[in-house]
Amino acid sequence: MILEKLSLINYKNIQEATLELSPKINCLIGQNGVGKTNVLDAIYFLSFCHSASNPNDSQVIRHGEEFLVLEGAYSDELHIYCGMKRGTKKHFKRNKKEYKRLSEHIGLIPLVMVSPADTLLIEGGSEERRRLMDLVISQYDRSYIESMNRYNKALQQRNTMLKLEDVEPDPEVISLWEEQMAIEGERIFARREAFVKELVPIFQHYYEQISGNREQVSIEYVSHCQRGPLLEVIQRDRTKDRIMGYSLHGIHRDDLVFSLGGHPLKREGSQGQHKTFVISLKLAQFDFLRRTNNQTTPLLLLDDIFDKLDAERVEQIVRLVAGDEFGQIFITDTNREHLDSILSRSSHDYKIFHVEDGEIHV
Repeated sequence: MILEKLSLINYKNIQEATLELSPKINCLIGQNGVGKTNVLDAIYFLSFCHSASNPNDSQVIRHGEEFLVLEGAYSDELHIYCGMKRGTKKHFKRNKKEYKRLSEHIGLIPLVMVSPADTLLIEGGSEERRRLMDLVISQYDRSYIESMNRYNKALQQRNTMLKLEDVEPDPEVISLWEEQMAIEGERIFARREAFVKELVPIFQHYYEQISGNREQVSIEYVSHCQRGPLLEVIQRDRTKDRIMGYSLHGIHRDDLVFSLGGHPLKREGSQGQHKTFVISLKLAQFDFLRRTNNQTTPLLLLDDIFDKLDAERVEQIVRLVAGDEFGQIFITDTNREHLDSILSRSSHDYKIFHVEDGEIHV
């Protein structure tokens, strides 16, 4: 997939910009806070129908303005439009035809983004790591999104019944919601388990390349489904759930355990090792999506990835992303030297954009 032209109006701090893009490498240079990341976020928005960093759509509209417009012209004559007025729902169109459901758009333009916020995968709660799995799987398996929606609805209904104060929940009704949770939960578990099993060796390969094979890393998938039939696991502690007022068991508690040298990553390693872990994980996602999403090469967004890495690891990352196996790449950095290093190693076409106070110049 190639993004040939990007147009932005009133997106975050960018009042108006139209970028004619390189099919291979696009570099955005500028100081922190000038709008480089906002360009990447707009590209992300066109793939996932929401911002990577802000769950509130109205907050991505430029201050003092009442609307935003994003447009992307992609290869194979694909045109994506997003328009939104403050206080109203957003409108997404594919080749001038509006989607009835935004979920129909997910996976059409596969994308992987690496950013400083990815440290939350290590430092944050389990919801961050579940979101990682969901984001990748939903890009190549639309039925996964539907299963997630049905599971979450059943979970919400069960939790509502668990919170009842004056009356006991109807056992037949709560059993129906538990059965729905179990059916969809086991489907979700199977997809997550297969994904992690295939992802781990790819991830380890990238980590070895970037680190010079100096450290051993692993990822383990942990789920209540591994304890037996999920319906039994959920119903076993219904009394305890009633006391707590919410569901303690289910795939909404799944997690990924990251390890370095056989020890939990969260308590081990340097900032550079943590960043190497995350970048390797994201490159593995890229490789995975490239092979599973109808052989469509994802867009790769690299936002300020070189900070806190030693020269050798930067060298290895540069060598990797400049290779032929990667498609269109967008890179932001404050340091022109990193980008020059990438460009000097690549025989591919490239463009450099200078960003300053929301204005973008070639």
